[in-house]
Amino acid sequence: MTDTDTIAAISTPLGEGGIGIVRLSGPAAIKIAEQLFVSPKGRTLEKVKTHRVLYGFIRDPENSEKVDEVLLTVMRSPHTYTREDVVEINCHGGLLPLRRVLELTLRHGARLAEPGEFTKRAFLNGRIDLSQAEAVLDVIRAKTEESEKLALEQLKGALSEKINNLRDRLLNICAHIEAYIDFPEEEIEPASMQEIKTGIEDLVNEISALCRSYDEGRFFREGLKAVIAGRPNVGKSSLLNALLKRDRAIVTEMPGTTRDVLEEYININGLPLRIMDTAGIRQAHDMAEEEGVRRSLQAIEEADIVLGVIDGSVPLRDGDMSLVERLKEKNSILVINKIDLLQADLSLSDALPVFRVSAKTGEGLDALKDAIFNRCVHRDRTEGVMVTNLRHKLALDAAERGLKAALGSLEGEPLEITAMELREALDRLGEIVGTVTTEDILNKIFNDFCIGK
Repeated sequence: MTDTDTIAAISTPLGEGGIGIVRLSGPAAIKIAEQLFVSPKGRTLEKVKTHRVLYGFIRDPENSEKVDEVLLTVMRSPHTYTREDVVEINCHGGLLPLRRVLELTLRHGARLAEPGEFTKRAFLNGRIDLSQAEAVLDVIRAKTEESEKLALEQLKGALSEKINNLRDRLLNICAHIEAYIDFPEEEIEPASMQEIKTGIEDLVNEISALCRSYDEGRFFREGLKAVIAGRPNVGKSSLLNALLKRDRAIVTEMPGTTRDVLEEYININGLPLRIMDTAGIRQAHDMAEEEGVRRSLQAIEEADIVLGVIDGSVPLRDGDMSLVERLKEKNSILVINKIDLLQADLSLSDALPVFRVSAKTGEGLDALKDAIFNRCVHRDRTEGVMVTNLRHKLALDAAERGLKAALGSLEGEPLEITAMELREALDRLGEIVGTVTTEDILNKIFNDFCIGK
């Protein structure tokens, strides 16, 4: 990518729709569009005011063939998404007109945008910082209103504001330390030393709180991984269907019907739940079932929460007891299913919460959903900024380690060591908002975007 490039891409999903958009950004965006656009009123794009929509046609300059009837929007820098000149061509939403319009822009001076390059330019041109750029993708991928709300808060700069506040305070401490290094004849007064220590300790506490928010924050961003487990024929697939409110899994009276892990998303109080139905855990009778059981056990190990299902209409069996023992070390809920039938006398461990439901009638499902949410989300959403991105969490962890090392170095180490540790922490915080970046970091972030955003 160079500063003089003008890029173009289709910015709406491919397929049939009412409208499809071809977007251009760069110094030649308006000039390229001018070569292709024909206004019935003879209006030219070079003279049109910014943020105006024009009606007309896109035509091929080589043969004057009209390609599509369009609405064209001219947006002049710096008041655009990328802070460059931007043109958006609203075409009919079929695949053919979009491709033909895009091909014409590429033939007349644009190049095809790379994944996420429009947003990358917005970052490089200073319109948004790096954490806000990542939030753009989170908004696009949000699976619930709550996860979208978190992403929008980050896009508006809530996390950036918090990180920049931490950086400003840390910069102030660094300045004090380095002033004493530059003027060694000026000894640090006890009161000043205590003030520096207190300032670093406050930063450690605030960064630690941000780090703790990640486990729950990632649930809203990526979805909570919940696994339904149990022996065959206890109603695992029926429970999945009941939670989804549709028939997703095949349900039969024959044990071993589910041979693989089925995965779906549901919304529980704004929390995206990535719920997985697994094969019944028992002694396998063939290779396919054996592989299904192996995947079930693996899914249990990787789950954020496990719903251990037991058939409440029959006495406990060895497979049930083995499941209970396995789940004691996990974040788990025991689900006694089939309460619409005559209940057997079950003696269960007090180590796990127990909920009684009927996948058939729906009884107890609302209470189960609330329990899933409360087992995994303990933080009040009004408490402040929540970290949802693993990259941010790793940078915060590194900053916290640097600050703790700086505190330790104040006990007898040369001030140069303290300054070095503080600078390391400052750089790690800078990575989050993009004041410190490498090409590798940028490529990793923006390669996850679709082309056209």
